[in-house]
Amino acid sequence: MRDFFENASSIDDPVEAARRNARASLRRRFYEKATVAAVDGGFAVRLDDKPVRTPAGKLLAAPTPALAQALADEWEAQREVIDPAKMPVTRLANAVIDGVAKNQKPVADEVRKYLASDLVCYRAGAPKGLVEWQARHWDPIVQWASEALGARFVLAEGVVHVAQPETALAAARAAIPDDPWRLGALNVLTTLTGSALIALALMHGRVSPEEAWAAAHVDEDWNTEQWGRDELAMERRAFRHAEFEAAATVLDLLRAA
Repeated sequence: MRDFFENASSIDDPVEAARRNARASLRRRFYEKATVAAVDGGFAVRLDDKPVRTPAGKLLAAPTPALAQALADEWEAQREVIDPAKMPVTRLANAVIDGVAKNQKPVADEVRKYLASDLVCYRAGAPKGLVEWQARHWDPIVQWASEALGARFVLAEGVVHVAQPETALAAARAAIPDDPWRLGALNVLTTLTGSALIALALMHGRVSPEEAWAAAHVDEDWNTEQWGRDELAMERRAFRHAEFEAAATVLDLLRAA
């Protein structure tokens, strides 16, 4: 299964990834049952009592039984063929196990970069409707960062970069987790939403996944209201949403544990 998932994760464009997976000859399901078994340091996915390996050859295992079960459920949901495009939690787990676990600093640094020019800090001056949409979705997140993290960010109008107070950046950076699973999920959420603050608010339970997704797409949704749907853009968005939901699920299961 290693080459199978390597090929699925090596395409930058998510829509092209889905299309290429559809064109490829997907591997037929070869197992009867996907289950979870306790192993040293976690809980592993097993297919007919055989271990599953990541693209790098490591054991596909999670730190909690609930998260491991979510992985097993994806494998169990595959029918005649195994389609990696429909297994976002497994793809995230592979990335965490093979990549984030041994490269935590650069992953955390990527999240930190978003804080310096976070989406929710750059507001439109007009039209009035968009200004109100942004305030409704973004103000609670900025207020939460100030009250819960002690990170008081400066808001700006337009797209010209505004330097944030170092005290605010330091306070927000301190909230970035240092365990690979939460960090990996947070990194995915940050890149998908364009906002480390939205991702942190979701991780800490300040906003729901639905609220976080809406906050990340205020401008896009406003334009859709004015000009109609772009079908290709919506196709891309649907693929991104599956990745978003997978990362949100990982955080939710870890928080519940």
